[in-house]
Amino acid sequence: MSAVEQTRGPGPAGQGPSRRGKLLAGAGVILALVVVGGGIIQRQAHLASLRHRTEDAAIPRVQLVSPARGPSIRTLDLPGNISAWYLAPIYAQVSGYVRMWYKDFGAEVKAGDVLATIDTPGLDAQYAASKANFDVAMARYKLAQITARRWKALQGTQAVSQQEVDVQAANAEAEQAQVEAARHEVSRYAALIGFKQIVAPFDGVVTSRLADVGDYVNAGGGDVSAHGTATELFSVADVHRMRVFVSVPQDYADIISPKLTAEVTVPQHPGRVYKATFLATAAAFNAATRTVTTELTLDNSDRTLWPDSYATVHFSAPGDPTILVIPEGALIFRAEGMQVALVDEHNRVRLHNVTVGTNLGTMVQIRGGLKLTDRLINNPSAGLLDGQEVRVVDATPGYNAQAGTSPEPARTDDVRAMPNDRSGSEEAGARQ
Repeated sequence: MSAVEQTRGPGPAGQGPSRRGKLLAGAGVILALVVVGGGIIQRQAHLASLRHRTEDAAIPRVQLVSPARGPSIRTLDLPGNISAWYLAPIYAQVSGYVRMWYKDFGAEVKAGDVLATIDTPGLDAQYAASKANFDVAMARYKLAQITARRWKALQGTQAVSQQEVDVQAANAEAEQAQVEAARHEVSRYAALIGFKQIVAPFDGVVTSRLADVGDYVNAGGGDVSAHGTATELFSVADVHRMRVFVSVPQDYADIISPKLTAEVTVPQHPGRVYKATFLATAAAFNAATRTVTTELTLDNSDRTLWPDSYATVHFSAPGDPTILVIPEGALIFRAEGMQVALVDEHNRVRLHNVTVGTNLGTMVQIRGGLKLTDRLINNPSAGLLDGQEVRVVDATPGYNAQAGTSPEPARTDDVRAMPNDRSGSEEAGARQ
């Protein structure tokens, strides 16, 4: 037996290892094909999933709100300033030194009560001189009268001429005029002497005292605007009733009428509400603020309110439930005008023009272009296009109202510079 034959082995018994190798090689190839095929299939599945998720992510998510009927009662909180019914700064009408003051801060006074006295030696001397001048003028007038009568008696004789008689009569009349002038001068100084006593102009409370004993004060001459020369001595306020001044925005000017009422609260008396009634309005808007000054009045018989207090004025006025309202954030302002983004039954965006009414704070009146059944996108993106597909998602609890619902807004004590329109009815509409 040759060496080759010995290596291969005898017949069938020598073919066993070769078959196993082929089987193992075939199994490896099949396994590799399975792995490669599985990877390809897995990649295709991942690619399809990624494509689906990308396409799905490209569709904007939106939250919907529905128009609601406007509130039947509109409420409005605005800052106000409380002023006294009358407030008079009292100035000196004569120059001199304060001799004594008799009423201090917070003193209740009656009309005519003496607040202080002023020592005016110069004025006293002028008053005495005016009376002496009056006496001199009166003496000259009497002498002129006697002379005129004597010349009148000689009229028609050869002793005097008619011209001399007329001159003496005219001289008597001139002296009479001098007497009247001197009398008025005495009256003027007598009136100024009366201003040596500073008196209360009406019943009220002394709100300020700027004079002290020995202070020199200047005469204001009756001109309260002459603050450069006049010295304010006292301020007296009549506080039996108070005035409340409120600047009402132009959007809310329609609530102003003689029937307007308001509730007034002040920080120093928390929980207490004062009833105020309409008194007057400026009937013109301030060009800088677009507000109109409105004046209310309220009783202050218990003297709990003080002048120049800050107050919060709560207005209530009838609303119009026939006018729809939507959240302010649902509006879109573009070149086409004021629009809203609606969602149709195929979840496609439809941009729609609307007519906007009064801004109620967080809600806006819509006077045309919407129906109660419309579905609006709340806080729409500026990039939304007409006809674009969107995906509707649930509203965030406590932030966005669900479509078609009108939860009652929560009442707060937040007082803002801008009006905060609050509704106490269930018709308040969806709040942002």
